[in-house]
Amino acid sequence: MQFFAPPVERLIEEFAKLPGIGQKTAQRLAFHVLDMPKEDAERFAEAILKAKREVFTCKVCQNLTDSEVCPICSNPTRDRGEICVVADPRDVIAFERTREFHGLYHVLHGTISPLNHVGPDDIRIRELLQRVADEDVHEVIIATNPDTEGEATAMYISRLLRPFEVRVTRLAYGIPVGGHLEFIDEVTLMRALEGRREI
Repeated sequence: MQFFAPPVERLIEEFAKLPGIGQKTAQRLAFHVLDMPKEDAERFAEAILKAKREVFTCKVCQNLTDSEVCPICSNPTRDRGEICVVADPRDVIAFERTREFHGLYHVLHGTISPLNHVGPDDIRIRELLQRVADEDVHEVIIATNPDTEGEATAMYISRLLRPFEVRVTRLAYGIPVGGHLEFIDEVTLMRALEGRREI
């Protein structure tokens, strides 16, 4: 039984397809859009269409951009010999917020996940290998998430990079700042112990 008019149902269905949006939130968003003045709703729709039309991947690092080469890759002050490999464009933002990394990035747009039918050819590994072969790269930092898919992707990439004369590193794991040892799981504690450093 339909509770709403078909256009409203369709709008709710479309919002419900977004990640992290359940049925109730989708209804709230749909009704919020319907309550907007017509001009605001049109501006919202145009912003979505404009982003889809004008945003694509940087030809160097595969990050999202509205120009051929993104601002990070075109910045002459960045260390071109250091590439930080991340799974998602949002990860670039996380690193940039630290203001500590001054190299370039490479965005994979996913991780290897056999359960989700995502293999090495479905993400941007080939482009990374091409960069390492063509450019004067001295270090590749693999910064995928410390979960099963992220680990599998990191191991796969590190094996592919062995023939190149490049240092391959992985982000350190450990205890979060402000964390208490009694609440830390065994794997995290083991990784923190392995990655300990002199003070």
